Amino acid sequence: MKGLRTVSVVDALTASLRAKVLDGRIDPGSGLGETEVAAEYEVSRPTAKAAIAALVTEGLLRREAHRSAQVPTLSRADVDDLFLVRMPLELEVMRLLAERGVPESAATAVTDLAHVPPDAAHSTFVEADLRFHRVLVDAVGSPRLNRLYQGLSGEIHLSMVQSRYALGRDRIVAEHDAVLAALAVGDVERATSLMREHLAGARDALAAHLDRPSPGQPNTPVS
Repeated sequence: MKGLRTVSVVDALTASLRAKVLDGRIDPGSGLGETEVAAEYEVSRPTAKAAIAALVTEGLLRREAHRSAQVPTLSRADVDDLFLVRMPLELEVMRLLAERGVPESAATAVTDLAHVPPDAAHSTFVEADLRFHRVLVDAVGSPRLNRLYQGLSGEIHLSMVQSRYALGRDRIVAEHDAVLAALAVGDVERATSLMREHLAGARDALAAHLDRPSPGQPNTPVS
């Protein structure tokens, strides 16, 4: 098998395909057939089928009856729907963490984002941005909240890869820092307001660009 660890073949294959999708190495609309995946990775067809099914569950692939799974081309409506679910979750996280405190790993995530090299792959920047939000969700200590948020994370990442995400690193770092400062002093109202503004800005920037694809071309990410 090409580059796969044998600890869990399905998990390793799923991780490899997930990385390709989130790195933009599989174009939106491109089919991902079980036979082709099995041949490329030298695995059984049931293994390929299981890995593809896992990515369909994550929202990174979509599959219609009698057709190969495809990387979806996300739309403004998709982004609006993602944030319809995402925003209430993260705003509730603000309330809980203002009472319980914030882990040091949140500040580390902000620092890591600030130091992502300018020439890094766009998916690297996206991952560093989203890590901050996952750290805050994880800090609540709710397994069900974690599962629910993880179910959104793939599509959120994919929307940022497929769009010309234009908030800019300096703005994102500043907004993350401001949220942490409000949480540090237990100011739940300010932390919630800042997070709401941050998420609304991200939603609007993503939706605006996904709403304006170049003629005949998928949107290309900007690092």
